[in-house]
Amino acid sequence: MELEQIDLASLDLYVDGDPHAAWKLLRARAPVHWNQHRNSGFWSISRYHDALAVYRNPQDFSSENGIVAILTDKQDELARSLGFRQMLIFNDPPRHTRMRQLVNRRFTPRALAPLEGQIRKIAVEILDAIAHQGECDFVLEVASRLPTAVICEMMGIPKDDRELMFSLANMSIGSQDPEYQIEGSGRKTGQRAQKEYFDYLGRLTQERRAHAGNDLMSAIMGEFDGERLSPSEVVFNTFLFVVAGQETTRNAISGGMLALLRNPRERQRLAADPSLMPTAVEEILRYVSPVTHIMRTAKRDLEMHGQKIRAGDRVVIWNASANRDERAFPDPDRFDVARTPNDHLAFGHGEHFCLGANLARLEVKVMIDEVLKRLPDMELAGPVSRLRSHFVAGIKHMPVRFTPA
Repeated sequence: MELEQIDLASLDLYVDGDPHAAWKLLRARAPVHWNQHRNSGFWSISRYHDALAVYRNPQDFSSENGIVAILTDKQDELARSLGFRQMLIFNDPPRHTRMRQLVNRRFTPRALAPLEGQIRKIAVEILDAIAHQGECDFVLEVASRLPTAVICEMMGIPKDDRELMFSLANMSIGSQDPEYQIEGSGRKTGQRAQKEYFDYLGRLTQERRAHAGNDLMSAIMGEFDGERLSPSEVVFNTFLFVVAGQETTRNAISGGMLALLRNPRERQRLAADPSLMPTAVEEILRYVSPVTHIMRTAKRDLEMHGQKIRAGDRVVIWNASANRDERAFPDPDRFDVARTPNDHLAFGHGEHFCLGANLARLEVKVMIDEVLKRLPDMELAGPVSRLRSHFVAGIKHMPVRFTPA
């Protein structure tokens, strides 16, 4: 592979190619690299310390025009039309910091600790449903079910609507994947998913406004610094939590289990010593990097590694590359359940550090723990099918087999 052959915007690379080979070459030879794609493009940031520098500098690198590298000449217009700036993650400080006050306390380790028993109960129920089969699609029947159930419970979404939330999340995040597309159109798929989500959540938030509870949706409607979110902002942010609460964690669980299946010595090591679970969870997050990239927009002209970045240019931080940077992680392509230190960027960094990081860690820990105990001889039973996306490291299907329990 040569530099001029690299196109990180090509979604086929993440299905059939080897993006890690491309990132490795970029880290070595072009750590700040212009990626032209058709009539548009972006700067790729591939090294760990450069990624940190961008994350730590919201004054020069803004989130307001979106965080996903959607390649269009009308990015600013698109951000407004999609209502991006009504969402927490599409606001820069200081408003972003103030908005986080609405829900910050819900996601501290102390606040989440009482939920572990309930999360474990859900995980056991999920495994009970498939344990007698001797085989399953690990993504559809295990990994996806836990985060969907947990975030729906936290939001106060009825149990009967979990399948709808899961289906719409697939359409939202996987709009460029033929398996989830409507009429073969990514645009139509995304628009349909957003409309159905917003129709559903609009009705639910109206009900919750009349009968507030102790759920996360009610918290989003609360007051911060004497201000409240508008009704549309409540819907947009509820949508954000429902989608994000499902996608990243299911990809961490499925990607983490795949890493354990492909590294049987590490799996054996973890099963024999459960005290390694905290470091194993961090290694899963580093190794899998469920959110492959986060985009920023340059607010002024500046220079990095001799490259002149202009105001308005898109700057893409490749988390998956930073988490395999040889300058930050010894032997970075090795999966090591005892790796320490492990200051990965799977959850980003700085003001926009993922609010749900502690919840994701808890869910990954519980599900991996239960699978290792309940289905100790699980193995791959067919090819793994990856999502056609450069934003999330998604696995669509992962057939596995095990001794029926």
